[in-house]
This record gives sequence, C-alpha cells and structure tokens, in this order.
Amino acid sequence: MQAQIRRALISVSDKTGLVEFGKFLSQSGVEILSTGGSAAALRDAGVDVVEVSEHTGFPEIMDGRVKTLQPTIHGGLLAVRGNPEHEAAMEKHKIAPIDLLVVNLYPFEETVAGGAAFDGCIENIDIGGPALIRAAAKNHAFVSVVVDPDDYGRVMEEMKAGDNATTPAFRKQLAATAYARTGAYDAAISGWFAGQLGDTLPQRIAFGGTRKQIMRYGENPHQEAAFYGNGDNRPGVATARQLQGKELSFNNLNDTDAAFELVAEFTDTACAIIKHANPCGVAHGATLKEAYQKALACDTESAFGGIIALNRALDGETAELIADLFAEVIIAPEIDDAARQILGQKKNLRVLATGAMPDPAAPGMTIRSLSGGYLLQSRDNQVLESLTVVTKRQPSEQEMIDLKFAFTVAKHVKSNAIIYAKNGATVGVGAGQMSRVNSSRIAAWKAADAAKVAGDETSWAIGSVVASDAFFPFADGLLAAAEAGATAIIQPGGSMRDDEVIAAADEAGLAMVMTGMRHFRH
Repeated sequence: MQAQIRRALISVSDKTGLVEFGKFLSQSGVEILSTGGSAAALRDAGVDVVEVSEHTGFPEIMDGRVKTLQPTIHGGLLAVRGNPEHEAAMEKHKIAPIDLLVVNLYPFEETVAGGAAFDGCIENIDIGGPALIRAAAKNHAFVSVVVDPDDYGRVMEEMKAGDNATTPAFRKQLAATAYARTGAYDAAISGWFAGQLGDTLPQRIAFGGTRKQIMRYGENPHQEAAFYGNGDNRPGVATARQLQGKELSFNNLNDTDAAFELVAEFTDTACAIIKHANPCGVAHGATLKEAYQKALACDTESAFGGIIALNRALDGETAELIADLFAEVIIAPEIDDAARQILGQKKNLRVLATGAMPDPAAPGMTIRSLSGGYLLQSRDNQVLESLTVVTKRQPSEQEMIDLKFAFTVAKHVKSNAIIYAKNGATVGVGAGQMSRVNSSRIAAWKAADAAKVAGDETSWAIGSVVASDAFFPFADGLLAAAEAGATAIIQPGGSMRDDEVIAAADEAGLAMVMTGMRHFRH
C-alpha cells in the first residue's frame, strides 16, 4: 500500500544535497526532526526543524553519543501501522510515527583510509545510525529509509508522483540499499579491527564494497558483472583516473590489475605487456622507450590487443611507439602532456593514471570464491627466501641479474610457469601448462619465434637464463631448457628428486640457483 510521509527524521554525516532535499520536504508539508549539524545546516537554509531532543524530551548526552537511541524515536520507526496494540502503546507513551528516515553514517572507512589513529577510528564508528537504519528498513512496509544522497532525487520524484506517498516496491528497494550499507559498514569495521589485532584469518569474516561500475558483461557475454571497490587506497585500477577511452570491461580490469602489479615489482624502469592475465613481454630499460621495445620484442603477435603497464610516467617518445600498436589499456603512474596529446588521437584506447605505484611487499589478502565458500590467503608479497647456488658452476654476474629478474616475472605467470630471459628482458614465456616440461618447450619455441620476427636466425633462448615458479619434479624440464640454449636456471627446489636435477644441471654445464620459495599462480 501507499505510505504517506508526514514526518521525517534527518541525521546525516555527509550533507551533500541535504538543503535541497530538506527544502523539498518542508515545502511538501513534512515535519522534519533533526540533530546536531544536520539541524543547523537546515535551519541556516531557512528550513523549519524540530530538534530530536525537543521531540523526545530527552537531551543529547555524552558528547552526542546518545541522542537517537531512545524509545520515542525507535517506537516511531518500528510501530506497525494499523496494529491496535502498537497504536495503543504509541498513544500511551506519546510516540509519534516517523515515516521517512534519512541517515548516512559516520565516515569510518574514510577515517581509516586517511590513516587516523586507533582512537580516532573508534570515535568514527556510528552506533545510532545503523540502529535507526535497521529499524526503518525492517519496517519498510510503512517507513521509507534513505542512506545515500544519490537517492534524494528518486525520493522526491516518488513523492511528487504519489502525492507525498511512496509505493511498497520503492520502499523495498530503499530497504535493500539500507541493509547493504550497514552490512558493508560492519564489514569494514570488523576487517579493520581484525587488522589491528593481526588476525588475518578470523573465525568469522565479512566482505564489503561499493559498486563502482556495472559491466556490459563479465568474462563472457552471457555473464553479468560489476566492479566493486573495497576502500583500499592501493594504487591500481580501483583508484586510477581514466584519462580517455571506452569503459573498462571485466577482462580489461582483471588484466590491467595483473599488469600493474607485475611492473610494480621492479625499481628499475620497466614495462610489462599482458594478455589474458599472463605477460607476453616484460623488460627493464635505461629508458621507458627501451623497456617497452624490449618487452614488445618478446612476443609481438600476442601483444596485439594487450595491456601495457609502465612503472614510470609515460613520455611522448614512448607514447609515439605505443600508438603504433593496437592496445586495449595503458596504465602508468602518470601520463605527461606530450603523451596525452599523442594517445588522445586513439579515442578508444583506455589510458589510466594511478598517481603512484603499489608496494609489492605490502601485506594484504586475496579472495577467491568456491561453491559454498571462499578461499582467503595473504598476498604473495615476497619473491626470494634465499639464493643458494647448488651446481658446480657459479652463475655470472649478468646471469644472476637475469635470474632474479626472470624469477620475479615467473611469480606473475600462471602455473606451470617457465620464463626465458636475457639482458633484462623476457625472451620466451611458457604459461599455464599441465606439464612443466611443456611450458619449458613452449617458452623455448616462443624465444626462437621472437628471434625470427626480429630478423635473427639464432634463437634468443641461446645464452638466456630460465626461471621456474616451482621445483622441477624431473630433470626433463631443465634438460629442455638446456637443449634450447639456456645457461642458468633459477627454481625453488624442494623436490624429492632435487639431487637428480642438480646432477643433470652439472652434466649440462648449467649454473643453478635455488630460492626456497614457490610462486604458484592458478
């Protein structure tokens, strides 16, 4: 049934749109109850307001901590209209019905994101607000509840169309939004509290987020999808400014995140080109232009339609080269004016500026859904546990540099991962195979193919180093790398056949380093 709005309670932290909405309610004949700053803002704008303390006959106490936690208020929200017992109680205790609740919560998430101290965060945990919201949402058969200033316009249109009344369907929508808000709010608080205690895997866990974008579709056209932010300020796709281009798709976001997290691993100037969440080329360079050219050379075919991630501000000279390639997304900490002008000619190209690089060593958690639950784990925020040369031959200085580089890249390649690298650049990538030896063969084949594309008849695998994300269960994968021309290997070790693998490396004249740390990425 239609529910007439005669009395509203307004108590908001975010006062966006408040005055316009308050004036509309007042002009519509709605009595407005309000508190503190909300009441002052409305009164200053010429809107008649009744202070909650005046309405209840009970003052705000404890620095405003207790003002709406009061039977007169909650009774007005929770009373079932038309119920004789409820109406008798209202009359006996002089409780007036409240038909519209307008509340948004203390800015807890923003306070945490701003780096406030523990006590400051605690003070920004709203108590009365969630209690009011839940009460009004529960009684949505009669009460309209608004928790987001973006909904003010919808409420005004609804009231205009319904002669100051709202429909059941509309109130149900508002109630769903309200419960989602309190749920996300409590999730943010519980997550923050667990972090304060160092409890990364608590007995109960809640996840909250705010929808940033509804996608046209998910991984495939028949799948629905949306992008949610969790309030984390980590530089990346969730916090970046999109400077130009089409809306980012589900796959764009997934791949761009993978690309930027990879390139963030390096302190030297670096570029990563990603396709389907796997790198098709990664490189260091003395300049950004050089890093891009070396990364592209690894696999010019797969780079078509890929994601380009840079860990330095994109300059005009590098942008000129990138503009020659069809790319879906470019992401960098900054895009200079010359680069913007060049890339601006490619209207569909998505260009993102993050303002900073994420810290690859920062702690954090990742989540994956399963049927009936979730898998939660800490972020893979390390690369090497140790470096132990296990072969008779020691790696050269350049080999060691390339081994560390290749192993870092391997951390970001789908398992089973094999990376061939030389002179600070990948030359062959084998990803996502069921057999490690096949990943090794594919990477070698791609290294030979990359050389041919560049007009070099000698495979780039010759003289390269090889990284494996996990141990070699047999010597065959290592021998495939040796046959391709690799001279040094880096791998975690830990196989029951390590001795056989080391012996095979010695026999082939390879240097081999073990790291003690595995980097599966499924």
